[in-house]
Amino acid sequence: MQVEVFERLIENPLWFIPLLFILAFLVQMIYYLGIYSAVVFYSEKTGDPESYPPVSVIICARDEQDNLESNLPEVLEQDYPEYEVIVVNHGSGDDTDMVLQRFEQQYDHLKSTEIKRDQKFTHNKKLAVTVGIKKAAYEWLLFTDADCQPQSKQWIRSMAKNFDDKAEVVLGYGGYAQKNGWVNHLIRFDTLTIALQYFACALRGFPYMGVGRNLAYRKSLFFRNKGFAGHYHLESGDDDLFVNQTANKNNVRVQISGGSKTVSEPRTSLPGWFRQKKRHLTTGSRYHGKTRFLLITELISRLVFYVTFILGLVYFTSYYPFLLAIFLIRLAVQIFDYKGIMKRVGEKNLLLPLIFYDIFLPFINFMGIISNKISSNNRQWK
Repeated sequence: MQVEVFERLIENPLWFIPLLFILAFLVQMIYYLGIYSAVVFYSEKTGDPESYPPVSVIICARDEQDNLESNLPEVLEQDYPEYEVIVVNHGSGDDTDMVLQRFEQQYDHLKSTEIKRDQKFTHNKKLAVTVGIKKAAYEWLLFTDADCQPQSKQWIRSMAKNFDDKAEVVLGYGGYAQKNGWVNHLIRFDTLTIALQYFACALRGFPYMGVGRNLAYRKSLFFRNKGFAGHYHLESGDDDLFVNQTANKNNVRVQISGGSKTVSEPRTSLPGWFRQKKRHLTTGSRYHGKTRFLLITELISRLVFYVTFILGLVYFTSYYPFLLAIFLIRLAVQIFDYKGIMKRVGEKNLLLPLIFYDIFLPFINFMGIISNKISSNNRQWK
């Protein structure tokens, strides 16, 4: 029987189209029903206010005087019993130092430190993060960026719900402000998709990344794993690579509620966002093999699904109802998962353009990976 099917496929290769279409559909269902749905059904921890530990919030800032003016008060005025805020001013050429001095006079729990700009020595964010961690007085560290603003006074409290005895890493959601235009929709949809993936994988027992816009971990975990020693030379990776190397099914927790959300100002142009995207993609090759397999398989199966669907409509016109039924089943499950996480993190107006961005993003990712590879080869050649 198998030989006959194979011989028919060889005689008429077009039948590989529906075969690959069904296979890609099944793989996609494994992801959306078997993995991503974990976010929809996850029950948040309630937490015990009496057991909330003191927290050190760490922010790295370079030329961020305007963002600090608008965002730092939201961090300094959190509803939390005991915490400090440490801002590392690394190589700023603006008035960041003056802004911090003024805030330090207003808030006793704000501490700042400075890494002077040196023309002979170029340092990346990882040095600034390390300096902030060494200055921290408390075991639990909570990270965000100078251009991020907590969306509630309960931000620290929401993250701290997960600071139990066995927890060492807590993943939060860092979104982008909603603006007009399709580029903003694309950026927010991409951010939401990445969050859906890393939240779900963590809940299923194989965490692989977090975002520095909203991430917590123990100080002892950082030093036990020698900080960023394994990837210090890379520009990125202070968040995702550290989580990839240290998080496991037992020590990681997730916090997905809107109250724990931080929001940043997004890029306003596609080229600007693509450059940022390329930088983030440089760390993917250093993920664990299992993680890379899961991410690449999802990406490829998604591309195959859409390509074979279109080819099926062209070459198998008599199977329109069958092809459309499978397409709509996947779309319905996808909408269910996306609507679930959107409700949890407080994102809006991203369901309508879902199909377009879902098709477009894999090509953006492949373009970024190829571009990084070409750039890397050029640097090696030089």
